[in-house]
Amino acid sequence: MVNSLEYDIESILSRIGINYTLEGAPNKVAGVSPIEEATENDLSFCSSKGQDAALSISKSNAALILCNSDLRTAVHAKPSQGLVFVDNPRLAFIRAVNHMQNEAIERRISPHALISKTARIGSNCSIDDFSVIGDNCSIGDNTIIYDRVSLVRNCKIGRNCTIQTGVVMGFDGLAYERLPNGTLEKFPHLKGVIIGDNVDISSSCQIARGSLSDTVIGDGTKLDALVYVAHNVKIGRNCLLAGGAKIGGTTKIGDQCWIGLNCTIKQKVRIGNNAIVAAGAVVLHDVVDGDIVAGVPAKSIKDKVTTDKVFMMAGQNQ
Repeated sequence: MVNSLEYDIESILSRIGINYTLEGAPNKVAGVSPIEEATENDLSFCSSKGQDAALSISKSNAALILCNSDLRTAVHAKPSQGLVFVDNPRLAFIRAVNHMQNEAIERRISPHALISKTARIGSNCSIDDFSVIGDNCSIGDNTIIYDRVSLVRNCKIGRNCTIQTGVVMGFDGLAYERLPNGTLEKFPHLKGVIIGDNVDISSSCQIARGSLSDTVIGDGTKLDALVYVAHNVKIGRNCLLAGGAKIGGTTKIGDQCWIGLNCTIKQKVRIGNNAIVAAGAVVLHDVVDGDIVAGVPAKSIKDKVTTDKVFMMAGQNQ
């Protein structure tokens, strides 16, 4: 369930610019579920085509199902059920449910949040219980900060971002000079963290602030849980970093990259645009634009990949 409200999916699709054709009942929905589990109160979707899609749709009890337009003559709605035909059911479902969730979120600044006098908070933001917004931090409009988030200092968060529970950013990274006697002298961290617009950061991620240059995460990039980003790292736009990825200091990652589960990228490595780093890879050397690397140490496997859709498939987990 999204919440206890009911939603007019036709109205939502119209507002978010999705063209559709409805067959059957124009039902309102109160929740969302997978097609095989959905009830008469739920919205669901079927992104496949052909006989498998027709069978899944015929067995579903969902109130409304988003279906591929190619199925318009192949499937028909049950009594009291609606089939909504769109060009991309998965994308339409994502956008509709995100719209529903945004409507349901109560925007507030919790009285239990600790916010520095030097921090700046944009309009229509939400900051949940026990979060800390430290000195010289700023949060852009429409950004949501969940509970127990710590922005230690010098963090600039863009607009329309989501920072989930337990994220810590703006702390000093690991940078020391080893003296002849073996002791360690700490390198000063004077810069901060810059997060672009429309960035999502999942729970328990850690992002160190820069030493002499800012740590930067570009517009539209998404971090899964437990990602670690060291100081001075630059991550481009619309990247996906899967859970447990570790990014060493002063690494630069290009635009539209996929960084796989539990991979490790050594410090000062350069990852090109549209690159894919496979799960568990240990990247010790630069990766060129459009390459696919895997293994320990990571090596190019692009010549062994047989589909030209592998980059588009990266990230489609549902």
